[in-house]
Amino acid sequence: MINKAIASAVEALADVKDGATILVGGFGQVGHPMALIDGLIEQGAKDLVIVCNNAGVGRSGLPRLMHMGRVRKIICSYPRTAAVFSELYAAGKLELEIVPQGTLAERIRAAGAGIGGFFTRTGAGTLLAAGKETREIDGLSYVFEKPLKGDVALIEAWQADRWGNLTYRGSGANFNPIMATGASLTVAQVQNIVELGEIAPDRVSTPSIFVNRIVAVPYTYPYPAIEY
Repeated sequence: MINKAIASAVEALADVKDGATILVGGFGQVGHPMALIDGLIEQGAKDLVIVCNNAGVGRSGLPRLMHMGRVRKIICSYPRTAAVFSELYAAGKLELEIVPQGTLAERIRAAGAGIGGFFTRTGAGTLLAAGKETREIDGLSYVFEKPLKGDVALIEAWQADRWGNLTYRGSGANFNPIMATGASLTVAQVQNIVELGEIAPDRVSTPSIFVNRIVAVPYTYPYPAIEY
């Protein structure tokens, strides 16, 4: 019987290796897998490359992981949402790759779809195009972007069945569905696990083939303001 439910976030992330590239879902704190990030902190992997929309908010989750010196590089669109990022970056303790938000989403989607890359006008003629292939198409300048694949994706969903079919609620979807497809191992934090067949096929946003493990995390999960 297929059952992808794992008892705890730490257990679900037990085999994450040092140096792994981690795709982290969410937009700000909406759809952000805080319990899985806490599990990653407890698990102990280090020298990580974090791919996310932003660098987290406050002192919990990603900011805490960065503060602990466990992140080598962050690839994101909005890094300055967390003060700890600015401190570490200014001190030369954290690498940064800025990627425009739409390009970030498409690079991850390309990895999941097996596409070798794409040309986009975003960033053409700016510092973001430095070192990248450029091409003129129909009189306009384009820059080539490569896929961005993760070793592990940490995502949050609203509902799952034991096979790992997922639904999202409102804007909680954001980056989560594409990140589920863009990694070798996808772990989903879900608020509800229902019986097989309770999710109508047309309600499935992320099919189970993209999900390896699920962890039930109630809506009341504490998100404390942790002091360093």
